Amino acid sequence: MVLGFTGTQKGLSKEQADTLAALVAELRPAEVRHGDCVGADTEFHVVCGRLGIPIVIHPSSRQTKRSYNRNADNIMPAKDSLTRNRDIVDASDTVLACPSGMQEMLRSGTWSTVRYARKTGKRVII
Repeated sequence: MVLGFTGTQKGLSKEQADTLAALVAELRPAEVRHGDCVGADTEFHVVCGRLGIPIVIHPSSRQTKRSYNRNADNIMPAKDSLTRNRDIVDASDTVLACPSGMQEMLRSGTWSTVRYARKTGKRVII
């Protein structure tokens, strides 16, 4: 299973971080994909790296929001955020989302990715 990830730039709460680590360990995906953004993407990257799960990064062309995580197995070409988020969903079987709140918001990259994943029929875990 390929697990895509999207999360808040604000970083994870303690509860989200604990749940994320437990879920990734339980799911044991064959590969994970994320957008290399500051905040939650970096925390996800660290968890997956510790578990030895292969990581594919889909960076944004907006460099001010990038984390430049290392130790990825593959780094895709940089694209605008909306396009790269859709690429992550398209390449994934399941999408794990860690938004800043549980109420769906407009103008949120995380929620936009969740909406797209649902539209394409992917399994979404929030």
